[in-house]
Amino acid sequence: MNSLDGIRVLDLSRVLAGPWCTQNLADLGADVIKIERPGAGDDTRTWGPPFLKDDQGNETREAAYYLGANRNKRSVTCDIAKAEGQSLIRDLALHCDVFVENFKVGDMARYGLDYASLKAINPRLVYCSVTGFGQNGPYADRAGYDYAIQGMGGLMSVTGERDDIGGGPQKVGVAVADLMTGMYATVGILAALRHAEKTGEGQYVDMALLDTQVAMLANLGANYLVSGKVPGRMGNAHQNIVPYQVFETAPAADGTKDHLILAVGNDSQYVKFCGVANIPELGVNPLFAKNSDRVKNRAQLVPILETVLKTRSKADWLAALEAAKVPCGAINNLAEVFTDPQVEARKMVTEWQHPLRHDLRLVSSPIKLSATPVRTDLPPPRLGQHTDEVLRSVLNYGDEKLSGLKDSKII
Repeated sequence: MNSLDGIRVLDLSRVLAGPWCTQNLADLGADVIKIERPGAGDDTRTWGPPFLKDDQGNETREAAYYLGANRNKRSVTCDIAKAEGQSLIRDLALHCDVFVENFKVGDMARYGLDYASLKAINPRLVYCSVTGFGQNGPYADRAGYDYAIQGMGGLMSVTGERDDIGGGPQKVGVAVADLMTGMYATVGILAALRHAEKTGEGQYVDMALLDTQVAMLANLGANYLVSGKVPGRMGNAHQNIVPYQVFETAPAADGTKDHLILAVGNDSQYVKFCGVANIPELGVNPLFAKNSDRVKNRAQLVPILETVLKTRSKADWLAALEAAKVPCGAINNLAEVFTDPQVEARKMVTEWQHPLRHDLRLVSSPIKLSATPVRTDLPPPRLGQHTDEVLRSVLNYGDEKLSGLKDSKII
């Protein structure tokens, strides 16, 4: 049994933010019916390389991008640009608890698939729209993409190397605005489902990438609103905590530069660090004893620590700091991540029997539930793989009805 057993989601989203949300719901046990364009499907099905290689080593048309955001779903093809396709979606919505879409503002209304239209036939429906800028405001009609949102929402103004050493705007390596909007959408949908369970009334969930990016500014947003001071880029340092950054250590065995993360979060950890580093006098120095003083006097303290950290190897530092309970860490590439014993122990990779490859490995859901574990079903390999199955079981469509829809290229 899964947490969301009995919840059915009609998913008209594609690419990342919406599919990330519906993948979360599917992981938790919801029956997610992924609606895809006949003949094309979700855009990310073709977003490669890399593409999956089959058991014989031949490259297939299965993009890794698509595989990473669509597990546990059922694929149904439907052309919503045609009246018969819109009618089919309305029929399905009548039997669903949740509807998710990420079309431009106004598109669903033109198709008669907006919240007002579907609420009229299913008052319990939780309807979630994911857009770049939300349903109102001067930018509502614009298309919003993660890269642009990271810039507009302030993230790129605080990400990248320090300006005083030649840094400049830098986006985050993964599409965090998309991913976090998908996560917030999941939370909003679950809250709305709880409300519907208690009252019998669904509601509209309006999710915007820009809203999410602004919320994600977290302590930096609060810093600005409280102080009025615009924060700049700090590179790998923390705006509010010192020492909390990347430091270079002694070179690796092959002579290349090596680094570690030192993440001292409070004054007692700072004293412990100074003991490990054989600089106990800095632990009681009034210029540095309190974090607020260390932040103010960062320019004096950090160069001293940079010199000290270069005297020992990364492995020596990590062993000593971990033994002293001082937060620290390595900087791993992805090959190192997926062979890390902790990542392996937490089962963060799942292996599937894919029709094209018997040992397909993909990242697992991070959610660990003791009584209702998450599902581990494949992303639907074939476009429209479940069309007949869903329309027969959910809508009781027979052979004649299905044949007619296929003949008219609706499905």
